[in-house]
Amino acid sequence: MTRNLKRAATVLGVAAVTSVGLVACSDSNNAGGNDGADVVVPEGLSGATGTLAAEGASSQKNAMEILGPIYSQAVEGAQFNYTSSGSGAGRKAFIGNQVAFAGSDSPLKEEQVEQAKQRCGGNEAWHLPFVIGPVAIAYNLEGVDDLNLSVDTIAKIFKGEIKKWNDPAIAGENEGVELPDENIGVVYRSDESGTSDNFQKFLKAAAPDVWETEGQEFPQAVGEGAEGSTGVATQVKNIPGGITYVEAGYAKQNDLGVANVDFGSGPVELTDEAVNKTLENLEFKGEGHDMVVNSDALFSQKAEGEYPLILTTYEIVCSAGYDENTANQVKDFLTVALENQDAIAQYGFVPVKGSHHDRLAEAIKAINA
Repeated sequence: MTRNLKRAATVLGVAAVTSVGLVACSDSNNAGGNDGADVVVPEGLSGATGTLAAEGASSQKNAMEILGPIYSQAVEGAQFNYTSSGSGAGRKAFIGNQVAFAGSDSPLKEEQVEQAKQRCGGNEAWHLPFVIGPVAIAYNLEGVDDLNLSVDTIAKIFKGEIKKWNDPAIAGENEGVELPDENIGVVYRSDESGTSDNFQKFLKAAAPDVWETEGQEFPQAVGEGAEGSTGVATQVKNIPGGITYVEAGYAKQNDLGVANVDFGSGPVELTDEAVNKTLENLEFKGEGHDMVVNSDALFSQKAEGEYPLILTTYEIVCSAGYDENTANQVKDFLTVALENQDAIAQYGFVPVKGSHHDRLAEAIKAINA
């Protein structure tokens, strides 16, 4: 059972809305509030008060700026402070016992696992894939509102092997669609980016015969670069025939077309349902509640109706070893955040549902002092 409270506009006025989406590592955009929305207050919260501090990935910044005030309203006397310093800095702050948990695009490095265990009083640190953001293949093509692209075709476009929109490969995947004899304008992230890293991992896993490179730097031999997620989306909007990879919220904000991607079992529209279907079938490298996502398996998924081109960003927490108040704060915040993810959907995040929601809820309950 839950009860709903109407959130006051003043509580949610964290910052002006200047961007939308799962923000990439170098962006410095602020999320705004979700004025007038209901806050779900789960039963069984401890009510622990004080300030809960977390630090890490800027990809979670917009989500945390929404979820923090919700937590403060759900638990009277509780505050939440999230420092958007980057995944690496967040993991270091967590290991150094400077914050209660870290937000991170990547799991702890091998040498950090034991350090985190020491920080947690000899207990394991858990990775909880909590904030989920799909990556869109966004395009600007006048008159083409519905576009299908296979993974191999996407890889060949970004590699420069397919240069025209009416190329036979694209035409064959879009029967009945009038494609223009127009150059494809590839736009990539010019800055180091977790989005570029994950997109290249996806291409390498899903189209291994075409794509070879990976890493946070995207190859610059084809197309033109722009900085940040805002930059690539804006650039494509200004280039007839442009295409890029970008978090879904930015594509929506800029009214760009979003391709239906054929991962191997037919074109899939980017929807919350398709993403959550993918989440249900996640494979993990960790055991129990330590949910380090097997990215190779994720990006190779081809089941009908699944959209596996997603960023699964973590909250890294101690399984035990907190003092009692901090443990209760962490559990309260994560519980409230999990049950209020609909509030962050407007920013391009996908609220987790179904079995993945249940996995996270069980892990949160299992956190001990």
